[in-house]
Amino acid sequence: MLAHMKLFSPAFLVIGLLLLGLSVCMLVPALMAFFLLSGNTQAYLQAAMVSGLSGGALWLTGRIFQQAHGLQSRQMFLITAGAWLLLPLFGSLPFLYAMPGISITDAVFESISGMTTTGSTVFSGLDDMAPDILLWRSMLQWLGGVGIIGMAAAVLPFLRIGGMRLFQTESSDWSEKSLPRTQTLLTRIVWVYFGISFLCLCVYLLLGMDLFNAVNHAMTTVSTGGYSTSDSSFGQFGSMAMQWAATSFMLLGSIPFVLYVRYLKDRKPGIFLDVQVKGLLGIIVIIAVLLSIPLIQDGYGVLDAVTLAIFNLTSVITTTGYASVDYMLWGNFAIVIFLFATFIGGCSGSTSGGVKIFRIQLCLMLIAEQFQRAVHPRAEIARKYNGHPVSDDIVTSLVVFLFVMIIALVLLTLLLSSQQLDIITSLSGAATALMNVGPGLGDIIGPAGNFSSLTPLAKWALCFGMIIGRLEFMTILILFTVSFWRA
Repeated sequence: MLAHMKLFSPAFLVIGLLLLGLSVCMLVPALMAFFLLSGNTQAYLQAAMVSGLSGGALWLTGRIFQQAHGLQSRQMFLITAGAWLLLPLFGSLPFLYAMPGISITDAVFESISGMTTTGSTVFSGLDDMAPDILLWRSMLQWLGGVGIIGMAAAVLPFLRIGGMRLFQTESSDWSEKSLPRTQTLLTRIVWVYFGISFLCLCVYLLLGMDLFNAVNHAMTTVSTGGYSTSDSSFGQFGSMAMQWAATSFMLLGSIPFVLYVRYLKDRKPGIFLDVQVKGLLGIIVIIAVLLSIPLIQDGYGVLDAVTLAIFNLTSVITTTGYASVDYMLWGNFAIVIFLFATFIGGCSGSTSGGVKIFRIQLCLMLIAEQFQRAVHPRAEIARKYNGHPVSDDIVTSLVVFLFVMIIALVLLTLLLSSQQLDIITSLSGAATALMNVGPGLGDIIGPAGNFSSLTPLAKWALCFGMIIGRLEFMTILILFTVSFWRA
């Protein structure tokens, strides 16, 4: 028993502190509810009390059994998985307390979708919803976004997840010796995240958004989450300049945040010529051209067509999930493009989800290598990506990630189809959950719909899909293996 408590003690300690922080954040919408007289103040205070007491209990338990030495890999898995499983549950409490009649399933779904920055929603009537509820949804995504960056920068490379060792730095180490450097890196990333969010807020205000919408959309844009304050999503803003501004900040949120830290330190703009960044921009430009041509042929002006194509495509590829129009009406060609774009994702070390650009580039590199070996079987081919050597274990991690992702996609699609959903809804629903995109395709969960009509089983399955996709699959699935608990 003592050995198990020592194993779990770091998880209790960290998750306890995170819950305490979450409870403090709940006071922000509580203040709004108090001043706007929405009647929800007590709901947030009650949720904050439950979260704070639970967090305090976990923290005290962790302190009692705290170890003197550094963290083991198993403990890092427990901390990461435990945090992303428990925090959304407590994040759903304000919905449960403030919205009479809402089911536990819907409250948890909305919270998980928020914290994983997926952006799928079961809520409708957003235009008439209490502002404090809308603010809490946006805050969940903003908080989840900064957690995702920290996890991708320091945790996943350490855990050797899905080829992430390519981005391992001296700070991707959780020994006592390296912890101060890790904390310095994460602190700088948080400040950069704050800075970009504030800049986004200022730009939205200058372009004519009111303060409430600017605050909410700044949080959900930079976090590439996509929650909006209206059922019409970003379509509520008719300004073309607003769409270009949102596109710019969605891209900023999908670029590795470590690059910003390095730029602030070295002042070398060439750092943004990173292979991933160039790949992301290149993919968006090429696909946007393919989308724009049919729109122009249908009578749209060139600038209108390019704006609509780039905004909605960038939103899907960066896994933000905003929509300015119902692109399901653009025809089958566009629908197929958006389906495949769902899987692409942004860069590693950003707030975006998806397969990630670096994995696509690695796959293309390996395909080219196989072609070379077919012609020159004895050739010595050096594997390098972005100046870093690509070892066999990185390739193995990549293959495992892709294989597990495909299996998860197939199983989740089958489960959704068993709930009387058509193939487009089932496939796109599974993809949007695993890739953390937001809207799916079809009349039910497409950009003009939501997930409210799905069965409870389908919603819980999608919740699990959102979490395992956000944590790169293996971080959660490894907890279900016998070898993990025998180690």
